[in-house]
Amino acid sequence: MFEFPQFSRQSVKNDVLSGLTVALALVPEAVAFAFVAGVDPMVGLYAAFIVGLVTAVLGGRPGMISGATGAMAVVMVSLVAEHGIQYLFAAIMLAGVFQILAGAFKLGKFIRMVPHPVMIGFVNGLAIVIFLAQLGQFKVPDATGALQWMQGTQLYLMLGLVALTMAIIYFLPKLTKAVPSSLVAIITVTALVHGLGLDTRTVIDFVRSMSGNADATLAGSLPTFALPEVGFNLETLKIILPYSLILAAVGLIESLLTLTVIDEMTGTRGQGNRECVGQGLANMTCSVFGAMGGCAMIGQSMININSGGRGRLSGITGAVGLLLFILFGSDLIEMIPLAALVGVMFMVVIGTFEWATFKLARKVPKHDFFAIILVTGVTVAFDLALAVLAGVIYSALVFAWEHAKHIFATSHTDENGSKIYEVNGPLFFGSVSHFLDLFDSKNDPQDVIIDFAQSRVADHSAVEAIDTIAERYASQGKTLHIRHLSPECRSLLKKAGNLVEVNLMEDPTYKVATDTLG
Repeated sequence: MFEFPQFSRQSVKNDVLSGLTVALALVPEAVAFAFVAGVDPMVGLYAAFIVGLVTAVLGGRPGMISGATGAMAVVMVSLVAEHGIQYLFAAIMLAGVFQILAGAFKLGKFIRMVPHPVMIGFVNGLAIVIFLAQLGQFKVPDATGALQWMQGTQLYLMLGLVALTMAIIYFLPKLTKAVPSSLVAIITVTALVHGLGLDTRTVIDFVRSMSGNADATLAGSLPTFALPEVGFNLETLKIILPYSLILAAVGLIESLLTLTVIDEMTGTRGQGNRECVGQGLANMTCSVFGAMGGCAMIGQSMININSGGRGRLSGITGAVGLLLFILFGSDLIEMIPLAALVGVMFMVVIGTFEWATFKLARKVPKHDFFAIILVTGVTVAFDLALAVLAGVIYSALVFAWEHAKHIFATSHTDENGSKIYEVNGPLFFGSVSHFLDLFDSKNDPQDVIIDFAQSRVADHSAVEAIDTIAERYASQGKTLHIRHLSPECRSLLKKAGNLVEVNLMEDPTYKVATDTLG
């Protein structure tokens, strides 16, 4: 499971610089998600450090960035409000156990069952969510403390700095790729703002407005070890179990889908099961160091990949860099203009959104395009886990409906007077009704043979359908033979006490496809 990160001279520079860029971008996200969950900003920052470091070393996808996320924060908020932060730490610990078990039982491979339209909807939905989250940076508190949209010079300055950041990120790689353009953009805009004394909001302004504390700071100390202060009993388990299951599922879904996206971008392949274990270990570590837990972050992962980060060192640098900023460089982080970070995230949105979606409306089946729209809409309106679940269920039902219409049979009478039905197409729960309509038990001869050489009996509903056909012919006093039926189906039919006489000749043995890769 563990392998010490391997570094090459060519990758060290890119990984370190991209990791520093990620560390800067992690700060406002971690703080914002901490407030969403109803906990102190340091709880979110510690989570960004711990989850980022553990998954960078032990996870299954080099170059992928993990930290505190909004998808998990929205699940945490009610638990914290009703029972307190210590129960959150206990729930994160149990969620980590579930994630480790998912990896141990090799459940990570099932993410490959997610259809491509659902993947497109996933990235489009997250791109929109990231974009909408940045719009909050264009609001400022009024005299009463309520947030309102920027106006006048303040708004124009903010938009100008955002545009400058985006322009640097876009045009600099055309001149040189020696340093990440996002890092250059952040440093340039920060120097410009403070050099010219421009009046625009900075990271510390955001922290103070979110917390309502005019003296709030990002300066902190090392996280300390402490077990969650809850009773380890059934009463606690009843409280945290539902939250833990949801947190584990949301974290794994977002992490594994992000892993798949990074795989496609880099042309490499991560290890899903190993990532499950890495995420679980990271969340268990968070629970005993006062952190809120987290999972993979597609926005920061995109920043890292686009900045040249490919190895584990990039994630390690991002996590350690974040901790060093908290311990020693909080003043530097606090002075970064929000406009610079918003510009970086806007470029992430542009790079994440699948712009070819609009062309797909005329090129792909309507049900596939609807799946994209469905997943995108549910992601924006509700949450990622529900969106992916809805997309997979919808795609599965469409698949079942389409394949239910593909079953048919040709028939002929052999030299012995037996009528032979040659079934074509899969026999499963969706095609059972079509299958039953293929046969004429009342008018068929005394001896009937059903040949499944070109068919595949897929589930228990199919077995029940065969048994139903057998009973129909038996009630007519006729003999039914089955050819090319798998041993598994013959066994199920015998257990059901059916009336079918099975022909054992030429029956194939079906091989079950397995996947031993992580």
